[in-house]
Amino acid sequence: MNAEIISSRVEKLRALMADKKLDVFVLIVNERANSESCHYISGFRGSSAGLIISSKGATIITDGRYQTQVKEQSPFRIIIQSELSMPAYIAKAVSESEYVRVGFEAEKISQATFTKYFAPVKAEWIDASEMLKTLRRTKDETEIALIRKAGLIARMAYGETLKLVKAGMTEVEFDIKLMEKLKLMGAEKGWAHDDFIVASGLRSAMCHAPATMKKFSRGETVTVDYGAMTEGYMSDITRNFAIGHADAKAYEINDILLKAHHEAVKALRPGISGADVDAVARKVIADAGYGKNFLHGLGHGLGLEVHESPRLSPTSKDILQVGDVVTIEPGIYIEGFGGLRIEDDYLITEDGAECLTVNDNQSIEIV
Repeated sequence: MNAEIISSRVEKLRALMADKKLDVFVLIVNERANSESCHYISGFRGSSAGLIISSKGATIITDGRYQTQVKEQSPFRIIIQSELSMPAYIAKAVSESEYVRVGFEAEKISQATFTKYFAPVKAEWIDASEMLKTLRRTKDETEIALIRKAGLIARMAYGETLKLVKAGMTEVEFDIKLMEKLKLMGAEKGWAHDDFIVASGLRSAMCHAPATMKKFSRGETVTVDYGAMTEGYMSDITRNFAIGHADAKAYEINDILLKAHHEAVKALRPGISGADVDAVARKVIADAGYGKNFLHGLGHGLGLEVHESPRLSPTSKDILQVGDVVTIEPGIYIEGFGGLRIEDDYLITEDGAECLTVNDNQSIEIV
């Protein structure tokens, strides 16, 4: 990552630290947990790290496995150590300093870790969980370009995989072929921590159904929720296809979802709440008689994680702002019949929203 981008992000973090009157901010990555925030603010993408950021300096601590990688990825001052666990090292560093108010991410630290390592240190530990969330939420031009690239690769790979589909192919075989195409086209992987959803026939009534050895049959619909990762940033897309023509009810449902999707996209703008955007799509689906069959929120933020702030749901308190990237993914799921979902990714702009994925075909594709 460009050192200038990292420097700019650190300065924004320091401004938030000043607002909270923090002397220092610390962050821990433990077996990849919280690696996304470390990547965002330091450039480093290893599985173990600690960050210590003050008004005067920025230090990254990792172990010998990453001594070459960390030099290539981060402009921070580097410490290589292996004698202590990362929480123990951070606690020791704070204890030996003159820091009084220490910001940390309480959401990312277990109670056991805090009690054992941080609580004994004579410092005031301030929950600063929202700071990096706030910074990460607003995507810059580099991030937007990477999400757009991830969307293009994903749609191209999906299109190539559809050419291989035939009756008798299993969900797992489709999943493997799609991942192969993604990587051959330049993606690092699919999603960071989640499997794709490949759900055919009656199984598509489950919102989050991973691929199984079930075989595709003629006339049934298949829902595929997938994406690609480029330099850590992900796309999130859902499409539906059928081998031969599907039941007429599937096309009826798809038309309803298309209307709900497009009406929700029209509503996207700075200043509107996630709950209000959700309500637009939910009304379309309810008016068509399928309100009880829309089983999840309309969408979520997207970036270094496949689920970030803000949320678009009936209970969301988030207000959309310029720079948010969100999914729009209305779905209808009917037990004993099946389900469909249509999803694309959108950037909130000053006057509305821009689609970052290639929404060239949101209808049921016939293969």
